[in-house]
Amino acid sequence: MEPTLALAGISGFDPTALGQGAGAAAATTGPTGVASGPTFVEALQSAAKTTISDLRNAEQISLKALSGEADVRDVADAVMSAEQNLQAAIAIRDKIVTAFLEVSRMQI
Repeated sequence: MEPTLALAGISGFDPTALGQGAGAAAATTGPTGVASGPTFVEALQSAAKTTISDLRNAEQISLKALSGEADVRDVADAVMSAEQNLQAAIAIRDKIVTAFLEVSRMQI
């Protein structure tokens, strides 16, 4: 699973438009001018739940492989998917912390 797939639930987020300019991933707006789709918090919660689910799935498949019930390829696929999602979650967390620190340094 690509790291951007966990973020695909964000309104207006287009993983294929990455790097195509600042306006490429702008939120879509409804008839009232208000952004439609899930909120930022909902998108983060969904990404976190997906990451946790993938980590648990990788752990379960690894345990099955130890007992001989799963193939090594399945284990590698599950672990790689979980690792990609975890790296994406860490990157998002780092960006949020950086943004918070920048806002806290602003003078009022």
